[in-house]
Amino acid sequence: MKFGIHNPSWRFGTDPAGIFDAVKAKAQWAEKHGFTWFSVMDHVIQIAMAGPPEEPFMEGWTILSALAAVTERIRLATLVSSVHYRNPAHLAKIAAGVDQISRGRLTFGIGAGWFEAEYKQYGWEFPPKPATRIAQMEEAVRLILAMWTEPRTTFHGKWFHAEDAILEPKPVQKPHPPLMIGGGGEQLTLRAVARYANACNVGGTPDQVRHKYEVLRRHCEAQKRDYDEIERTNVIGFVLARDEAALAAKRERLEVPAQFMGFAGTVAQVTDLIGQYRDAGSQLLISSAWRNDPDTLEVLAADVMPAFSSG
Repeated sequence: MKFGIHNPSWRFGTDPAGIFDAVKAKAQWAEKHGFTWFSVMDHVIQIAMAGPPEEPFMEGWTILSALAAVTERIRLATLVSSVHYRNPAHLAKIAAGVDQISRGRLTFGIGAGWFEAEYKQYGWEFPPKPATRIAQMEEAVRLILAMWTEPRTTFHGKWFHAEDAILEPKPVQKPHPPLMIGGGGEQLTLRAVARYANACNVGGTPDQVRHKYEVLRRHCEAQKRDYDEIERTNVIGFVLARDEAALAAKRERLEVPAQFMGFAGTVAQVTDLIGQYRDAGSQLLISSAWRNDPDTLEVLAADVMPAFSSG
């Protein structure tokens, strides 16, 4: 099983001027400590489960391009980009640039979008029906893949268009960077994964994750797609300590909410939980640390990950 780090929070001290140095250090540390993945959210304001909306928040593709230049091995991704925030042809160009800068370490994460308040603040149109947003995502994916692989792209879709468009240089990875579609919608999103994606990302308990993978397998069968071609990933937030006393102290110090949507536990408890995700079929566990708690990640790397080094 592989491990990644997701960075949903930009709370690194009190000085916003230090944010990039802090996230750069975090990504470089992850690369040196056995993590194979580092991702950021593609939002422009903070989401409720990670912090208040007034928090400082860095734009995802800006950060990825900078991290691509200061890391060497770790895979970089957005988890995930909303289809509506950029023209898809332009997004294909941005992503190709990040793949060039990183020398082929981009995983392209995309989703149908959901954060209506953010759309309203920034003036993006928010289609109210999830089915519409998912259909727009699928059309965008077709355009993006064409831009990455064709000498010139002409595309006349229902929502998106390109006319004899040039994208050079192409991404380093051939035929294109791995495409991850995020979300667990069983009728439409996981069907889109089966049609187009190289990786999926779902959330939930181990039993919920297992169920989502089973739904994905059925969609793959219907699409005549090899299920094992798709990397299966899940994401979870942690508050981690070596024993119950340290955990209680950490929960108080970090002001972990009673309704924390991740998992707060000891080394033994988190090791057991990750084993359940592995047994459910997850191949890459992408973890975040509440409020960027460095000790959570250090304990994860030192005391938990070695138990999965041969699996």
